Amino acid sequence: MLNRQAFLTSAGAARSVVQYQCGDPIFTQGDASEQVMYIRAGGVKLSVRSTTGREAVVAMLGPGDFFGEACLLGQPVRMASAMAITRSEILHVAKEKMVRLLHKQRAMSDRFIAHMLARNIRMEEDLIEQLFTSTEKRLARALLLLAHYGKRGGPARVVPAISRARLAERIGTTRPRVSFLLNKFKKLGFIEYDSDLPLTINSSLLSVVLHD
Repeated sequence: MLNRQAFLTSAGAARSVVQYQCGDPIFTQGDASEQVMYIRAGGVKLSVRSTTGREAVVAMLGPGDFFGEACLLGQPVRMASAMAITRSEILHVAKEKMVRLLHKQRAMSDRFIAHMLARNIRMEEDLIEQLFTSTEKRLARALLLLAHYGKRGGPARVVPAISRARLAERIGTTRPRVSFLLNKFKKLGFIEYDSDLPLTINSSLLSVVLHD
């Protein structure tokens, strides 16, 4: 993972923090692409919309993730929209400032590239999963990712607050289907919650992902 403190203190980046509430747009498909974003806290949904108005979720990102980095490659407009899915703090770094930072700090540049490659691999895995994996496995995997299973520092059993509607968007299904599966997972002892999210993840949920 990137050294967050090093990034926050480099090139005055910490002075460009913007607060967003759940549902607030960060940028919209077609907007000028002039900044790189860094999620300091919260979560972000990236989505694209077709000419007929149909929306497809590209990625769900969390603290420590960058997005909007295509401007560094000369992309003039945003090819997707970004929206906060919970209360979020986002660093806005001008393209020119980010380029200077990456040229000036070689170690930072190497970590940034490694981070972006890992994120793109994850997005490809999500797309493949969307096409070929059952809804039940997709939901289990999404919950495990939200709980940071497999990440350095160990999992956090309580996942961040995220609505059933957002979960449905993330895995490409309907809200009623998510509710049904959450109830099923609860009865099987994989998760714990009362009337609503957030919920607690038990390690036994891994069996849903690993089961063929």
